[in-house]
Amino acid sequence: MEPRRTYSDVPNYAVILWDNDGVLVDTERWYFQATREVFAEAGIDLTVELYFEYFLCRSKGTSTFASAHGLSEADVAAMQGSRNERYLRMLEQECITMDGVRETLATLRPHYMMGIVTSSRREHFEAIHRRTGLLGFFDFAVTHEDYARSKPSPDPYLTAVARSGSPASRCLAIEDAPRGLIAAQAALLDCWVIPTELTRRAKFPGATRVLDHITDVSALLLDAKSA
Repeated sequence: MEPRRTYSDVPNYAVILWDNDGVLVDTERWYFQATREVFAEAGIDLTVELYFEYFLCRSKGTSTFASAHGLSEADVAAMQGSRNERYLRMLEQECITMDGVRETLATLRPHYMMGIVTSSRREHFEAIHRRTGLLGFFDFAVTHEDYARSKPSPDPYLTAVARSGSPASRCLAIEDAPRGLIAAQAALLDCWVIPTELTRRAKFPGATRVLDHITDVSALLLDAKSA
C-alpha cells in the first residue's frame, strides 16, 4: 500500500477514468456469487482463487473456465444466460454502495472531466446506477457494447480517451484488478489501483500508485493542485 502521500510528482491530469465494479460500486462479489452458483449446479467449484485467476486477470472468464472443465459451447451459453439473470436480480436487491465514493466524486467533479470505463453489459450498468445516483458526476460512460475487446485489451480505455478529447498523458485510470491495470497500461495511461478483498493478493506491477481507499484519490489529486 501507499506508504506516504507525496504530491509533487502527481501530473496535471485533466481526465479521470474510473473502473466501475469494485471501484465505484460493490458489485464484483455479487458477480462472483452468481457465477459460482451456476458452476456449482454443473458440479464445478469456482473458488475465490480460481475466480481471481480466470475472471480478474483475464477476459472471457466464464467461457475459458468452463472449457477448462470440459463444458460445451452450448453449456457455456446456458450458464452465461443463467448467471446474467441471477446477477441482475442481485444488482436490483443487494447492497452495492461503497464508503467514500460519493464524497470523493463530489470533491473531484468541479476540477476534472470524469468517465466510467467498464466491462459490464449496459443492462447491468444501468441497473446498478438506477440505484446509486452516481451518473450525474460523470461526463460519459463506456460499457461492454462500446468496443470490440474487453479488458485486459486496451480497447475500453482507448475508446474512453478518444471520447474525452484529451491525450492519454493527461488521463488517469482508477482500477482494482490486474486485467484493468493491464488494459490501462496498454492504452499508455497512468493507473492508480485500489485493491478489494478479491484482488488484494495481486502485486500490480507497473501501477503508478497502489492506494488504500478511494478517498486517497481526491486527497492526492487536490493537494497536488494546491501545492
